[in-house]
Amino acid sequence: MDMLRFATAGSVDDGKSTLIGRLLFDSKSIFEDQLESVEATSKSRGDEYTDLSLLTDGLRAEREQGITIDVAYRYFATPKRKFIIADTPGHAQYTRNMVTGASTADLAIVLVDARKGVLEQSRRHATIASLLRVPHIVLAVNKMDLVDWSQEVFEQIRDEFFAFASKLNITDMTAIPLSALKGDNVVDRSENMPWYDGGSLLHHLENVYIASDRNLQDVRFPVQYVIRPQQAAARDYRGYAGQVASGVMKPGDEVLVLPSGLTSTIAGIDTADGPVDEAFPPMSVTVRLTDEIDISRGDVICRPHNHPETTQDIDAMICWMDERPLTTGMKLAIQHTTRSARVVVKNIQYQLDVNTLHRAEGIHTLGLNDIGRVTLRTTTPLVADPYYRNRTTGAFVLIDDSSNRTVAAGTISQG
Repeated sequence: MDMLRFATAGSVDDGKSTLIGRLLFDSKSIFEDQLESVEATSKSRGDEYTDLSLLTDGLRAEREQGITIDVAYRYFATPKRKFIIADTPGHAQYTRNMVTGASTADLAIVLVDARKGVLEQSRRHATIASLLRVPHIVLAVNKMDLVDWSQEVFEQIRDEFFAFASKLNITDMTAIPLSALKGDNVVDRSENMPWYDGGSLLHHLENVYIASDRNLQDVRFPVQYVIRPQQAAARDYRGYAGQVASGVMKPGDEVLVLPSGLTSTIAGIDTADGPVDEAFPPMSVTVRLTDEIDISRGDVICRPHNHPETTQDIDAMICWMDERPLTTGMKLAIQHTTRSARVVVKNIQYQLDVNTLHRAEGIHTLGLNDIGRVTLRTTTPLVADPYYRNRTTGAFVLIDDSSNRTVAAGTISQG
């Protein structure tokens, strides 16, 4: 059974937490004691209904303020597919949390309140999903019960959102009218909107085709750990452990190791359950080679005629996540796949307004939650692909050495 990772995004009070609560509740993915706790809390607050948003708004601060601050991950499964949900915050000041939640997602649900229409935040979230190359977007027009299930309202919001999204790099978009509170079109088809001939949200999540989203052409295997057993019987064993980022690897394949440029052949591929005939994403495996060559953590195993660039100059889009602004000349640490290095900010090319897509040039700082294009110089070469080709080898984070805080997430642009 395959797994779909999806992120929810939307403005405050658009009903993200209620929608996820409804998905969990109607697909029978919550325990009785969880439901009893939610019913008791709803009653104690004087609600006339069971507030399903409490299933996801776990932090007390969120319950008291009625907003979602952190990225909350939830897991559930149906007979067709497993799911991991990243419930991301709606506030503009939590843009960095949205970036975190969407960075590994196969699909993003952008919620819009049917009464309010497409807001600045809706455009912001669509832009971020596009920058992060989330392959599938669902526009969920929520609270349709409060606009009398109007087809006209739904189509107006859909057309406005799709017109904006057409300027972005989004390959697959779907719009679904629903009511998270009442359950219409969430798990079951709604009888209140006979004019809508599509499937429910859960039906779409269960059936959206994601196999073709995975890159099986470009072999990329960042080495995480070199295995040299100490036992006398296995002294001659030398394996390279890690997770396959992309491509398919098989014993007998000729491979290139970067940044050294040395070549060898795959002798075997081992897993916790024994040897396998092939490895593909997202399998964690140990690769054995026929030659004894010097390989260490951070090196990348790829194919001789299809390999990433080895470079110290990085052109990237970043989301700045720290109170202290990013400035030209700043020195930071970079974590890229399994390799760590030092980096200096050479240039800030422009700041991107994620609502209008306007590029502000000639600026020298990026503030908290700003998104911009920068030029970086690393102390040691990185083995990298453009992000559009590979979401693993094209992504990185920047870290402040003094505090050990992650201060930015970035995607490599060149290529």
